[in-house]
Amino acid sequence: MAGPLAGHHPPPDFAKQIKAAMSSKFQASFYMERIGPLIRRTIVTRGGIAMAFFKRELFMRELGPIERFENALKEKLAARQKLAERLNVAEAELAEKRTAAERLAVAGAANARLDRAEAAMRAVDDRTKTMRAELLEFDEQVASAERALADAKAQRDRDAMADQIEAMAAAIERAAPGFDTGATALAEAVTKSAMSIPEATRFSSNVDAVRREVLAAADLICWELRSAAVRTRAGNANLASIALSEVDQPPSAEIDRQLIYTLHPLLWREGDEVRKVPAFALVGLPKALLPVALQHQHVDHLNARRVQTLMHLHGSAGLNGEPEADDPQLVDLDALLAEETPSAQADVA
Repeated sequence: MAGPLAGHHPPPDFAKQIKAAMSSKFQASFYMERIGPLIRRTIVTRGGIAMAFFKRELFMRELGPIERFENALKEKLAARQKLAERLNVAEAELAEKRTAAERLAVAGAANARLDRAEAAMRAVDDRTKTMRAELLEFDEQVASAERALADAKAQRDRDAMADQIEAMAAAIERAAPGFDTGATALAEAVTKSAMSIPEATRFSSNVDAVRREVLAAADLICWELRSAAVRTRAGNANLASIALSEVDQPPSAEIDRQLIYTLHPLLWREGDEVRKVPAFALVGLPKALLPVALQHQHVDHLNARRVQTLMHLHGSAGLNGEPEADDPQLVDLDALLAEETPSAQADVA
């Protein structure tokens, strides 16, 4: 054979390579033509399901109680408006039918015409009465939807306030260990010293006493805050009680005071002002009155076990508000201190 390929012989396995290549190309073409569309349909179908599920979940997640009640109220108001418009048309038609019947009666029309006019008037009148009754039902439904919306908004506000109260309790709990560590280190700076100085020892004792009292007060106030949050969330709390009551108003700064829990209604004087506090209240008692009040079991420290129980039972805002001046249980601490002072002076003498 003449030409450039003359004398050239293909390798022995050349035919097998050509056959394998054609077979591989056929398989790839088969997969692209048959399997490819199936894969694409599966991806599109699953993608559509996933997108629909995502949209549904997103809609359900965003639609809260207030939005649902608002949508229901809008639907009720729109339906009522349509019914009111239909009622206005029916009433206008009824007025026309009455006028026409009256005109026929005055003109002395035949009985057949009068019967037809009265029948038409009654039909419109019945339809008008039915729509008036439906309109009254819509008014009740709108009022019910408005009340439900108002309740939902009030619950949202209560939940927000309860969340703030719980956040306050959590912040106090987070800060208490730091205070405990700092106060302990301050007291140990004296107790672990090689020297012993009476003034420093008294300072250390006072710091340790304050530390215990503050930690006990922190535990109690956290419990009370969480109880107030539960009551607020349930709608059983008086929002005014969250503000400082008259008993809890910050007292004058020039008087040295001790935070204490009252067991009975108490009375004392601060200059020209007469202070009266109820039983089971957390108050700042002047330290000059503290010994006699503790001696006669009218108050107790916040870390006392019975105080914790009473706090759980009655809280710290006081029982029945400020006591009256003629309350037989009211204890005059100034008078009690005056009675104790002469006897103490006599004992010294």
